[in-house]
Amino acid sequence: MAAPVNISARTVAELVVQLGCLARGDGFVADLTLAQWAALRYLARANRFSRTVSAFAAFHGTTRGTASQTIKSLVQSDFLTRKRSKTDGRSIDFTLTHKSKRLLAEDPFEALVVAANALSNSASHTVARSLERMLRHLAQKQGKHHFGMCPNCKYFQDQGCYMNRKCDYYCTWIDEPLKDAETQQLCVNFLPGR
Repeated sequence: MAAPVNISARTVAELVVQLGCLARGDGFVADLTLAQWAALRYLARANRFSRTVSAFAAFHGTTRGTASQTIKSLVQSDFLTRKRSKTDGRSIDFTLTHKSKRLLAEDPFEALVVAANALSNSASHTVARSLERMLRHLAQKQGKHHFGMCPNCKYFQDQGCYMNRKCDYYCTWIDEPLKDAETQQLCVNFLPGR
């Protein structure tokens, strides 16, 4: 049996970039820009606390002004609806429309999902944990926020709700119960800790 070949960190980084380039495809698909696709994908995966311009800007690594223009164009094209936040009257929440949900059902990004699905469970776990570690390290180095999902968050409680509320999950950051589906969505308030 041959000894494993050492793979350089540069090779790993180049593979990640090349994979990202292939996943982006040809750019303008269904007359949407890469930024518009990124916004739709993000908002489709974000929880109710994270569907804001600021959260999208942080996730996408862009300015609030650029993120605002991207989201504004999606609202004008009837891909998103906007409404004032129920919890914070200053914030605007964005929701996908039926039109955008139909479009996302034919998202070219799904080719990458199919490629990832070809990995074994063990390989998927290893790749996901490795990429998460790289992402967390890079975000920390650049002073950027790291997004994540409830089961890995310091604020997540899955031992029942506080104060005898009837729920299975709870977020101590926002002091609210969580629905089961929300625990698998991206959150701007994520803090690694579990």
